[in-house]
Amino acid sequence: MQKKASEVERRNFFTALRKPLQQNKENSPLVVRPPYGLDESLFQNECVMCESKACVASCDEQIILIRADGTPMLNFVKSGCTFCEACAHACEPNVLSLNHTHTAEKLNATFRISTEGCVAHNGVICFSCKEPCIDDAILFNGMFNPVIDMDKCTGCGFCLGRCPTLAIDFTPTIIKELS
Repeated sequence: MQKKASEVERRNFFTALRKPLQQNKENSPLVVRPPYGLDESLFQNECVMCESKACVASCDEQIILIRADGTPMLNFVKSGCTFCEACAHACEPNVLSLNHTHTAEKLNATFRISTEGCVAHNGVICFSCKEPCIDDAILFNGMFNPVIDMDKCTGCGFCLGRCPTLAIDFTPTIIKELS
C-alpha cells in the first residue's frame, strides 16, 4: 500500500509541474519554420500556393506539419530536426533553399529551460534534455541546474519532447534574408 501512495505522489508532483507550462503553450501559438527558409514572407506567399507539400513527406523525423493557413511549421513533440536537407531538396517553390548557407545554421527559435518546472533545478538528477542534444548545447552545473548555451544551440528541438515535465519551451523568431 505504501508503494502505491509514493507512486501517486510522484505522479502528482510531475503533473503539478506540467500544468502551468501546458496552459502557457495553449494560450500562445508558436511557429517554427523548417530549416533553410529564406524569408518569412516567402512562406506566407509561396507555400500557400504549393499543392504538393513535398516538404512534409520528405521529413524522416515527421516533424513538418502544414498549418491551417497552408504554411509549414515544425512540431517537436516526438522528435527534432537533423538538418538532413531533405525538405530543401523537396521544396518545389524553392522557399527552402540550400543556396543560402546562413539559413542552415539554426532554426528560427530560441529555447529556454524553466527553472521552476525543471526537476534538475529542483534537486532531482535528470539528464533527459542533455542526452538527445546533438550540439552539446545543454550544460550542467555539476549534476544540477541545466542551461542552454545559446551559441551552440541550433534550435533542433530534440530536447523539448524528451523533458518529462515539459520544462523546456521556445520562442520563434522572424526569418529575414541576410544580404
